[in-house]
Amino acid sequence: MSIANEEYVSLVTYKADGTPKALPVWIVDLGDNTVGFTTHGDSWKAKRVRNNPAVTLQPCDQRGNITEGSAIVEGTARMGTAEEFATVSSLVKAKYGKWVTMVKIMNSVRSAFGKGGQSDSAMIIELA
Repeated sequence: MSIANEEYVSLVTYKADGTPKALPVWIVDLGDNTVGFTTHGDSWKAKRVRNNPAVTLQPCDQRGNITEGSAIVEGTARMGTAEEFATVSSLVKAKYGKWVTMVKIMNSVRSAFGKGGQSDSAMIIELA
């Protein structure tokens, strides 16, 4: 099974000191051995990828618990263009449906309290 078929994947990015930081994300297949997801352009994961594009992906649940026996997939990440954001957003909505609306509502509430914001960028990952 392709990593892009998973519902959640644990994305590992790296801090400036090399410390790995994992968090669960939704993932969509972009073809040509690439996957993507939406994020806020000022998120910590986006900042880490700008400093070090090496990432790993591994199937997990919504809390980030790794799927036992699953393989780690290496990749190189970058922030996407506005056009890529539109494509990834559309694919995420098609794959995750009503959950996208629920997350948007939760993010609106969080941003009202100065914590986070709506996804405005796409992260594109070329798989190794």
